[in-house]
Amino acid sequence: MEWTWAGGLAAGLLIAAVTAPVGVSGAVFLLPVQLSVFGVPNPAVTPTNLLFNVVAGPGALWRYRRDGALRGDLTRRLVLGTLPGVVVGAVIRVFALPGPTVFRLLIAVLLLPLGLWLCRRALAPSHRQPSPPGELPPRTLTGLALAVGVVGGIYGIGGGSLLGPILVGRGLPVARVAPAALAATFATSLVGAAAYALLSLVGSGDVAPDWWLGLACGTGGLIGGYLGARLQPRLPERALRLLLGTLAAAVGALYAAQTLS
Repeated sequence: MEWTWAGGLAAGLLIAAVTAPVGVSGAVFLLPVQLSVFGVPNPAVTPTNLLFNVVAGPGALWRYRRDGALRGDLTRRLVLGTLPGVVVGAVIRVFALPGPTVFRLLIAVLLLPLGLWLCRRALAPSHRQPSPPGELPPRTLTGLALAVGVVGGIYGIGGGSLLGPILVGRGLPVARVAPAALAATFATSLVGAAAYALLSLVGSGDVAPDWWLGLACGTGGLIGGYLGARLQPRLPERALRLLLGTLAAAVGALYAAQTLS
């Protein structure tokens, strides 16, 4: 128990500190750690990841709120779009889709090329970069958030790892995307964790979260998320885009390797 608590605390802190500046909660990286290192069974790993997001989220969000970064239409649309999706995703996960193979393949196909493209744009000289396509229309943005909410509800990864690269790829600044993506991740995780708690009463198998591990990882993420959000204004936009692209490509490559193994 003590090793699990210390290991979860350290994992959550390190992951959140690196990912919070670009709007990623870190749950997408924590998922394979929970499966491979801590041995959390399926589908309990999903609500455990959601619990991590719930506990860890306020650290970064509090810092972003102090800086006024949570105001605006983008945060509202992402939150309102992802909330109904996470409930649908939780139901699908418990009753129809217990296996992770299809998810890993889809994430690999989406994030690996997108991450590499973001890295290429960040490393290219500024005068050679093509003009960004611009902000998504409101309805398209809400639809995207809804789809990401469903994915987050199924696999408990949080929406930031998907929303961040897509929106930044459209040309939005990381400083605007990161707080909104983390707010959506926190809101959907809160609703998703409650949905899994209710579904555990009627579903079979390991549906309830690993409470001790989720709280340990979340406590570390609470500290790391605050530190990462505090660091973000000190990083140039180019470095943030490169970090986001690297994280996206790493996640895609990780899940591609797991799918092929």
